[in-house]
Amino acid sequence: MRLWHQELISKLPRQQLLGQHREIAALRGNGWGKKHATVNYVFDHSPYKLFQFHYLVLKEMEKRGYHPDQRWYDPCYRGKYCPNYQRLDSVELTNPIYPEHNQKYLTVCLLNLQNKGIILDM
Repeated sequence: MRLWHQELISKLPRQQLLGQHREIAALRGNGWGKKHATVNYVFDHSPYKLFQFHYLVLKEMEKRGYHPDQRWYDPCYRGKYCPNYQRLDSVELTNPIYPEHNQKYLTVCLLNLQNKGIILDM
């Protein structure tokens, strides 16, 4: 499980983009708070930040002709099998959304993709 650096979202191949949506959906749902080495930093922030990140992925999916479930555009929605948040306070949109998504993290993500045979022109 990994959140790709947000600068990569628009450049990800189909498989990685759709996989990112599935992973974020899992994190927004029953996966929230369940430790996983590569995404633990997400839990140090409001779940609203994950919604903001997911929004980028959802918009990219739509741009490519996919039709994600519109319920994901509700920050309180947590999936079919998880109760919605009753209330989720919004937080300021920052760039990057996650401060952990710095230049070093971008390099790690690019190397991870290269190991999968995916070379992105940055």
